Parts: sequence; structure tokens; C-alpha cells
Amino acid sequence: MVKSKVFKLLALLVVMSLALAACGGGGAATQASEGPKVTSGGFTCPEPNPRVDVKSTELNVFVWTEYFPPDMIECFELVYGIKLNRDEYSSNEEMYAKVSAGGTAYDLVQPTDYLINLMIRQGLLQELDHAQLQNIGNFDAGWMDQPFDPGNKYTIPYLAGTDAIVVNTDAVENIPQSWADLWKPEYAGRMVFLDDSRAVIGMTLLTLGYDPNTTDPAQIEEAKNKLAELVPNIKVFDSDSPKTPLIAGDVDLGMVWTGEAFVANQENPAIQFVYPSEGSILWQDNWVMLKGASHADAAYAWMNYTMQGDVFWLTLRDFQYINPNKAALEYAKVNQPEVYKAYADSPITNPPAEAVANGHGIEDVGDATPLYDNVWVEVKGGE
Repeated sequence: MVKSKVFKLLALLVVMSLALAACGGGGAATQASEGPKVTSGGFTCPEPNPRVDVKSTELNVFVWTEYFPPDMIECFELVYGIKLNRDEYSSNEEMYAKVSAGGTAYDLVQPTDYLINLMIRQGLLQELDHAQLQNIGNFDAGWMDQPFDPGNKYTIPYLAGTDAIVVNTDAVENIPQSWADLWKPEYAGRMVFLDDSRAVIGMTLLTLGYDPNTTDPAQIEEAKNKLAELVPNIKVFDSDSPKTPLIAGDVDLGMVWTGEAFVANQENPAIQFVYPSEGSILWQDNWVMLKGASHADAAYAWMNYTMQGDVFWLTLRDFQYINPNKAALEYAKVNQPEVYKAYADSPITNPPAEAVANGHGIEDVGDATPLYDNVWVEVKGGE
């Protein structure tokens, strides 16, 4: 008799549980509104401000590797009940080739500035509805309305940075001060370089005194010949995690991005960032929405949520690049002073004004693009 009552009670509890799940779990928005959300790492997720109405239950993004704080991704999924499907790439060219070939289901991708005009010309992007980007004002005006997208019709910023020289000062006797120095025989077999065609060809053009965005075939050919001399001296091309061989001591110097240099420097203070005399390469990565995106509502929810200062500050904590979000900097300064100080005090993430003024942006070169592509294939293809 006792067992019978217990089984009946358990059966009743199961029925009640199923009924509650049916009532309360029928939609992502209903689940997402129930109390504070905490990530697997223990981070308490801020509420969306504002919370937008979303019908989609998933979002498909194609993004750079090692570029997103895990808490940012997990919080978005928790507060909205939306599954974020993420594929990664390690170069703009890789991303463009896949997207332009068609057949992808991505909603958002993250091109660097110079690729925007090409993607617009190819009809790959759709204009953004600023009325659905309520937090767009969180960005510093200096990073908005850029020449590659006047009025931010197609883009909003994510992070920015520089490509400059990284060097382990404990391992290298003669510290390079220019891009041209990297051709010295003493550095052969000791270097890591980004697997980034336009940046590497651009810095080679700078060593010749040319514009890194030249469309002159003769100048590009000259750069090809000079780069061919350098490639055999490069131990590894790595755009996924170039900091890894530096920290491990497998290489001693080379060309990397801001965030990779910052992390390497935090691991080993002897690893320094040198702004070359010819000028560093400046860049800005951006969110764009692909034409025909099937989860546009979720895309706007993601962009708005991650724009919040109390969410975007996580990039300062986890992946340190030049941060264009003034709300995130203000939030970190007040609420995460140690994180903010590490960012603000570093000449890597907060470069000297003269380093920025002396820098060069990579631009769309239009009909000359195949010339650059051919240089990369011919010079690096056999490495």
C-alpha cells in the first residue's frame, strides 16, 4: 500500500512538471525573463537594456578566431534563450571566399574595414536599420562614419587595432625598429607572421617607400620580389593564435595584432610591441549583416546586447584590442578598475598618439585586388 501511494505521488509530480514545462517553456522569451542568469564561469549576466522582441531561436555568425569572451556568448544565449551558432575564420580572404561563394546561412560576419566596399559592390550586405540599434550611441564618434562606410549604413564597429613588430627582448639582441629590419639574416627562422595578405604585402610596400594601397602594377611587382626574400625566413604564419609560439619560445619576433601582443606581454613582460618607423598597419573590424539574413531579429538583439557597456567591457578582460566602445571603457573604469588600468596603461592597447598618426589603413584597391591575390599565391603558396 505504501509503495502504491509513493508511485502515485511520483506520477503526479511528473505530470505537474510536464505541465509546468509546457506552460513556462513554450518560448525562449518566456524562459529568458525568469531571474538573473549566471554563466558556467560564474559571471552574472546583465539584463538586456533594452530587451528587444525576438522570434528567432538561433543566430548564425561567422567570426574571427579567439575574439569573443565566452561569458559574452553564454550570456546572450541565457538572457534571450537563443542558440548562437558560430563558425570561425582566420583571414578576411577566407571569410570572403566562403560568403561570396553562396550557400551559407550566416546572419552576421566580421570583415575588416578594407573589405567592406568590396562586399557592398558584390551585393552581399544589407543596410542596417539604426532604429533597431538602440545602443549604437555607445561607440566613440571617432570610430564611426568611417570612409569605408559613411553614415554606418552597413557596419557597426567591434574592435580595432594595429599590426606592428613583436619582439622578445630577452632573446633578441638587436631590437628591430622598422619593418625593413625584419629582412636581416639574424632573424631568419625566428619569426611568426600573420597569415594576412594585405597586411604583409602592405608592410612590404612601406619598406619600399610606397603606399600600402598602391594600384601601380610595377610597385606591386617590386613588393612581390622583396617579399619573396623574406618568406623563407618566417618560421610560421599564424592568424589563429600567433601569441602561442611567442609565449612557448618557439619564435622570438615577428608581426602580430594588438590583442595577441598584449596577451603575450602579460605572460612574459619581455615580449614588447614596437611601432615601426615606416608606420604600423591600422585596422577596424566591424559587424555586417548579410543580405537575406534569416534571423535578423536575433542579429539586432545580439548587436544591441553586446554593445552594452556592462557586457562589452568583457573584451577588455579577455581579448584586449583598441576598444571603440566608450560605454564599456567608462563601465570598466568604475567597476573593474584593475582591468581598465591594464588596458589604459599599456602602449599596446592604448598606443601613443604619434604611433596612430604615423599608421596606415588598408583600403579597398578595387580592380588591383587580383594583383595582390597573385602576389600572395606566388610568394607564399609554396611555403
